[in-house]
Amino acid sequence: QVQLAESGGGVVQAGGSLKLSCKASGHSSITIPMGWFRQGSGKEREFVAAIGWRDSSIKYTDSVKGRFTISRDNAKDTIYLQMDSLKPEDTAVYYCAAGLRLGVNRSDYTSWGQGTEVTVSS
Repeated sequence: QVQLAESGGGVVQAGGSLKLSCKASGHSSITIPMGWFRQGSGKEREFVAAIGWRDSSIKYTDSVKGRFTISRDNAKDTIYLQMDSLKPEDTAVYYCAAGLRLGVNRSDYTSWGQGTEVTVSS
């Protein structure tokens, strides 16, 4: 079982940037696809971005394309989510996930972090 720990959340004004990190431990994560989901208040948890063990395998949800960038450092067992041009609608708890396949559904992932809160003020 992979343990995941997110960091980097906070409060930022619209148009600003934040960089989230997710450190994996307890298992070699080199070949495990990893991703980010988010859950706004009163909303379902939704897919944001995912990355395979090769950086060329990347997926984004349409609403963040061109603004968010997912990357990973396999030597550090860490993935990142660089979030630029943030909007109030990006406000949510962001969760890191690790899974068996590079997918956009919650069921594609078997391990989850505790989440880190991102608030974007207008």
